[in-house]
Amino acid sequence: MTQRHKVRKSVNRAIGPTVAVIAVLAMIGYIIFGPTGLYAWGDYRQSVEKKRVVLTELTKRQKDLQNRVNLLDGRRVDPDLADEYVREKLGVMHPDEIAIPMDGNEKP
Repeated sequence: MTQRHKVRKSVNRAIGPTVAVIAVLAMIGYIIFGPTGLYAWGDYRQSVEKKRVVLTELTKRQKDLQNRVNLLDGRRVDPDLADEYVREKLGVMHPDEIAIPMDGNEKP
């Protein structure tokens, strides 16, 4: 066997394992740096925290609106809220009048 033949035979034997190692390294890189990889988890956590803050704010707003709806229910309307609402919508509030919003949990 010539030296050239030995080198070619060695290279042909090494091609399969080399391709396999490259494929495994590519998969590991994808696991770490891919869109759903380990580095993306930190971004997901931050995103979840931001969404929780928004959800808390929206839940509070929903409770406030539900309270207002309950106060404007046709069967048992709060007279002060109805007066304030009607005067505000019809534009009959005087410039010197002040509407003082009350917390829905407080009792007058």
